[in-house]
Amino acid sequence: MEQLNVYASRLISKKEYFAPGHRACQGCAEALAVRNVAKALGSNVVVASATGCMEIISSPLPFTNWRVPWIHVAFENAAAVISGAEAGTKALVRKGMLPDLKTVFLGMGGDGATSDIGLQALSGAFERGHNFVYVCYDNEAYMNTGIQRSSATPFGASTTTSPAGKMKHGQFTWKKNMAEIAVAHNVPYVATACSSYPFDLIEKVQKAASMEGPAYVHILSICPTGWRIPPDRAIWIGRLAVETGVFPLYEVVHGKYQMTLEFPERRPVEEYLKAQGRFRHLTPDMIQRIQRRVDIEYKRLKSKEIFEEIW
Repeated sequence: MEQLNVYASRLISKKEYFAPGHRACQGCAEALAVRNVAKALGSNVVVASATGCMEIISSPLPFTNWRVPWIHVAFENAAAVISGAEAGTKALVRKGMLPDLKTVFLGMGGDGATSDIGLQALSGAFERGHNFVYVCYDNEAYMNTGIQRSSATPFGASTTTSPAGKMKHGQFTWKKNMAEIAVAHNVPYVATACSSYPFDLIEKVQKAASMEGPAYVHILSICPTGWRIPPDRAIWIGRLAVETGVFPLYEVVHGKYQMTLEFPERRPVEEYLKAQGRFRHLTPDMIQRIQRRVDIEYKRLKSKEIFEEIW
C-alpha cells in the first residue's frame, strides 16, 4: 500500500490551481477537497461556485485563490450557470468562433447549495444532459452562516437550528442521499469520495471529467468547527466515517454499482459518533438506532452491487 501511494503521488500535479493563502478554518477538510479536485482537473477548466464557505474563503475582493476561470454565482444556480457556460461554448465551437479545447465545466457547492437550494437547477442540468461535472462538498450543515441544519445533516446531530435539549435530540430526520438522487437521473457517472482518501478522490474526479454527459461526485468534507472536533482530527474522522459504513465509498458507472473501498469488518458507528461534539448528547438507544440504520443502508448498497453482477 505504501509503494502504491508513493507511485500515485508521482502522478498528481504539483501545481496549485486552488492557491494557498485562503481564509478557511484550521483543519478544514473541505478546502483540502477543493484543492485536490482542482489538481485533478488541471488548468483547462471553468468553475461555477455557489455561495458558501469556499466562495467566502477564496474570493476576498480584490484577491482570489483561484488560478483558473472561476465564477461566483448565487446559492441556488451553480448548475444552471455552468450548464449555460457549457452550452454557450459548445455553440461557439460549432460556429467556428472558438477552438474545441475539450474544456471541463465544473459546478460546485456545499450540501445546502446542492441538496436544498440548488436541487432544482441540478436536476434540470442532469435531465438536459449537459457535459459537465458537479461536485458537492458535503459538510452536513450550512456552516458558512452559522451551522444551521440542512437536508444533509445526519440524524441526531446538534446544530443551531436543530439544537439538542431536554425535549429534542438534535436533527430528527435522516440525511438525504444525494448520490442516489443523482443516480436516479440516469447520468453516466456518480461517485462518493472523502478528503481522507485523496487518491480515490482524485481518480474519481478525473473519471467524472472523462465521461460524456453529466457526472456527479459527492465528497464528505469534514468541518472541525461545525462538527465540534479538534482541527487536527478531520482526516481521522473522515476515515472513521468510511470505516464504519456511515459514508461508504462507491461509484456508479452507467448504472453499475461498484464499491471502491471496503474493509474486512466495519468499525462500530459509536466510534464515529463519540468523537464529535455535535453527537455528545446521544443516548445508547439513539446510537443503536443509528447503527441499525447504517447496517440496513450498507446492506442495501451492497445488494445493488451484487444485483448488477448477476444481471
